[in-house]
This record gives sequence, structure tokens and C-alpha cells, in this order.
Amino acid sequence: MQNVDTTKYVIHAEITADGIVERPDVVGAIFGQTEGLLGSDLDLRDLQKTGRIGRIDVQITSSGGKSSGTISIPSSFDKVETAILASALETIDRVGPCIARIKISKIEDVRASKRKYVVDRAKQIIMEMFDENILDTQGITEQIKQSVRVEEITHIGPDRLPAGPNVLDSDAILVVEGRADVLNLLRYGIKNAVAVGGTNVPPPIAELCSKKVVTAFTDGDRGGELIVKELLQVADIDYVARAPEGKCVEDMTQKEIVRALRQKIPVEQVLDFYKIKAPSKKPRREVTTRRKSLIRERPVRISRAADRTVEAAPTITIHEPEPDLEFEAETKPIEKEREEVAEDAGQWFEPHLEALNGTLSARLFDRNQNVVREVAVRDLAKELKESNGDVAGVIFDGVVTQRILDIAADKNLEYLIGAKLGNIVKSPLCVKVMTGEA
Repeated sequence: MQNVDTTKYVIHAEITADGIVERPDVVGAIFGQTEGLLGSDLDLRDLQKTGRIGRIDVQITSSGGKSSGTISIPSSFDKVETAILASALETIDRVGPCIARIKISKIEDVRASKRKYVVDRAKQIIMEMFDENILDTQGITEQIKQSVRVEEITHIGPDRLPAGPNVLDSDAILVVEGRADVLNLLRYGIKNAVAVGGTNVPPPIAELCSKKVVTAFTDGDRGGELIVKELLQVADIDYVARAPEGKCVEDMTQKEIVRALRQKIPVEQVLDFYKIKAPSKKPRREVTTRRKSLIRERPVRISRAADRTVEAAPTITIHEPEPDLEFEAETKPIEKEREEVAEDAGQWFEPHLEALNGTLSARLFDRNQNVVREVAVRDLAKELKESNGDVAGVIFDGVVTQRILDIAADKNLEYLIGAKLGNIVKSPLCVKVMTGEA
């Protein structure tokens, strides 16, 4: 009998016979024709009695006067003895009265099969039975922080609108679509968001928008666009930020949220895009933040001698937002003065523009119009980021890009003069942008 604990190999053979034979005939031929062939140590009858080989399994069928089938013999010997036993089977040439042929098809290593089963089963156990949500120390800390932030959600107004804990105290807020958006922002530490709860903007949101710097942060779908249009008509917002196309704020990662908020655009550009006319007699509000005053209540700049570095020469195109409607009357009396100052300004701008033409270089100036240093245009962004407040403006032989303009605004530069203007989406009001284009 086969001992499953000691079986190392299984001999597999194929048998064909020119006649009709049955299983007892094949087993008898195996024992009879191998007896004495390999000596007493490898006699199949004795080996089966001692358990060194297992039960001989024969599967045979007959068809058309011929028989064919398979033979399998378990063996607990090592490779050499097992190979000898296998080769001895091929010496059998008769089964009963019929001519027969036996051919070894393969020798199966039972231990290798078991090892393969162990590996496959271990993989399955790891995937199905172990808890994959085991967190390291940082993961546990972050999970606790997120749960605390979620618990911090509050409600404002009679409609109990979902909001972050800092909405009422913060000078700037984010207006999002729903509760899930507020929760997602709370997970990443943004606590000044409030939800409108649909396309119908409630009165508490409009009232809140009149007192704070507001950024509308909506989904990148049709619903988000409708909410932006609604807010533009019933609330006083300052910026608009959108999620990537087809994505919701509640599904965004921290990196995507930060990128979207950095790419927010002023409401004036959104009004132009949607062809919405801004109210001409909208009451002004008192907001203490510097950003709000720059956007909503920007006074007309009267040129002085100290401001000449930010005015343009007659041959330079000035790219500057138009003044608010209520200040139009004030701009006309000072046009002559602006032109005179611009003419004076051109006397010191033009030599630098001519000198830099074709050099792909940039000159950084202080507030007294003195050259601080000259660098290559390719290093301009890095140089501005590393500046410590000693640079007031830049003249360079290159394209004024959105990236350079954003860096200039962050570093509080007064003017930026390049060879030509690139694709500018947001134009900060605090930086004069000029080019040498006609």
C-alpha cells in the first residue's frame, strides 16, 4: 500500500497492447517480468510488502481490438532507484498473450508538488486571512488626526449649513458644494470651508460672503459650473477655483486640493468668461485684509517721481487691468501726468532694453533703479525665489510667463519688463507688467 508520508516520486507510464487486456493482466505482467531482473533488493513484490513502493494503479481501456492506458507507481526511493524501477517497466513486452509496449511519460516529484501547493496556499492565506489595514506609527497618528478633524465640523445659520470650525473667525473662506467636500477639506487641515448645499445659494452664504475674502471651490462638472454662476449673481466672491475636469472636491487628494487653490482666478476674469455684467453701484464693504482691499477697493494710482520705475515708455505696451467704473472720472485728470512720467521713465528703461536685446539675460533692480545683479533668463525664477527683498523690479530679454509673474507677486516686485507677453491667466494687481512689443 502507498504510504503518503514517505512517497517521494510517482512513476507515470503509458501502455499499449495489441489485443484486449485488463488491469490484473497488466499488474501480473509487471510483477512477473521484473522478478529477478534487478536482484532481491529491488524486487517489486518485496518492495510493496515493505512499503517502499505503493499500490500499482492501472487505468486501461479497449477499443478496436487494442488496449491502451496508464500506469502509476508511487516510490519512496531516491532519484537513482526510482529511475531504475522506471526503466525496468519498459522491458515488459507482453501482457498475457498480447504484445505490449510500456513508455515512461514522466516522473513526478511529490515534494515539489507539495512545495508548490504550500507557496500558492500561503499567498492565498496572506491575501484573505491577514488584516491588511495594519498601520505604522505615522499612519495611526494621521488616522487619529483625521477623525478629530471630522468631529470638528460645525453648522451655521438656520439651515444648519455644514462648515469648518474657523469659518466665522477667518478673514478668508472657501465656499464648496456639500458636506462631503467640507469633510474632505477638514481631513487635510482646511477648516475655513462652508457648504452651500446645492445650486440654490442660501441667504446666510450671501451675507457671509459680504464680509470675507471668498474663494468658490466647486467640482469639475456641470453642477459646479452652475453653482459658480449662481454665486456670481447672489454673492460677493473674490476668486474661483475648480476641481480637475470630471472630479469632485470630496474625492481630491491633498496635493490636488493645494494645486487647485493655487490656480484660482480672480472673479473679474470669471465674469468676463461667463459674460456676466458686474453691478456698477455695488456697495463697498469694510474688510481689513490686504488682499481684499487690493481686489475690491483698488485706488487709482497717481504717478510720482518715486513711482517712475513702474510706468512705461511710449514705445512699451503696458498690460494692466482697467480701473473700476466708479473711479473712471478720477483717472482723466491725471492722464497727462501719467504720460509725462511714462515719458521720463522711458529714458532709463530703453537703454536697458536695448542692451539686453538678444542676450537672453535679465537685470534685477533695486528701488533706486540701480542694477543689483545680472543673470541668465533661465536662472531668473531661481534668483527671484532666493532674493531677500532687495529686488524691486526686473528687465529681461525673454517672455513674461505666468510662473515668473506669480514669483514676482510673491516677492512684492513693483514691475516686470520682458521682450513679449506669454499666456497669462492671472495678472496680480500689485505688479506692473510691460513688454517691448509694439
